[in-house]
Amino acid sequence: MEFELGDVWEDPQGKHKVGCLNATNKDHVDKLMGGEKANLAVHDPPYNHVDFTERPIKEYITWSEKWVDNSIEALQNDSAFYVWLGADQRDGFQPLPDFMIMMRDKSIEGRSFLTMRNQRGYGTQKNWMAVRQELLYYMKGEPEFTPQYTDIPKKTSGYYKKVDGEVQENLERSKSDTIRPGNVWYDIQQVFYKMQENVAPCNAQKPLAAIERILEASSDEGDLVIDFFSHSGTTLLQSEISNRKCYTMDNDPEFCELTVKRLLHYRETGLEGWQNQDPYEASGFQKKLL
Repeated sequence: MEFELGDVWEDPQGKHKVGCLNATNKDHVDKLMGGEKANLAVHDPPYNHVDFTERPIKEYITWSEKWVDNSIEALQNDSAFYVWLGADQRDGFQPLPDFMIMMRDKSIEGRSFLTMRNQRGYGTQKNWMAVRQELLYYMKGEPEFTPQYTDIPKKTSGYYKKVDGEVQENLERSKSDTIRPGNVWYDIQQVFYKMQENVAPCNAQKPLAAIERILEASSDEGDLVIDFFSHSGTTLLQSEISNRKCYTMDNDPEFCELTVKRLLHYRETGLEGWQNQDPYEASGFQKKLL
């Protein structure tokens, strides 16, 4: 399968769509949505790049505002909006601060600033190692939120609270033996080449576990999820695994092809990626990502 700009692949099973489309183009977004509205948006745009070229921050924010507006329009009245966006400590922590300022004027409310801790990062001997990925959570209206739990057991006791007239210790009144995730996620492994879900050579690939947590917290089975920057196809694949629909797009034909191939590869083999194999060689693709 080869994509050209304007193409939309529709899942033979009727669940997903993958468009070779431009997220800043409202007509392209309307073509992908087909009149439907999504329950959840999970976006992972390129950080301070437009069409793979680094841009001045003002130009990047102008570009971002267009796809943000299109995304908000594509959401239902009570829905959740998540966006991964980096804070480069080598460049004034951009584009995160200017993006957050731009979002103040939008019709969605900032709800949480989350951090996913990487096991590896970048840095020098003269600075703290950068080991975080930033995730912003916004609300359109009043979406439902389902509390999640980690696999980390509760160990800390000694916090007492009166419940229905009875003083209880925190472990006694717990709904789970494990702790809930806060806005710092240190229990999810970043994707690296030894992991089976790895899709080389997709840089900054998000872990399926992180997307699963978002989907489980902010959507229900059967809901429609949108992702305007498909890249390695992680949001679509986790939507498949979590029994959601996903409409996704990318303006690079090769990432669109890779997204579809990853979904079909999972359906055929049950594998979530290609580990350290070249997905193009492993799947017989005719083209290779640069």
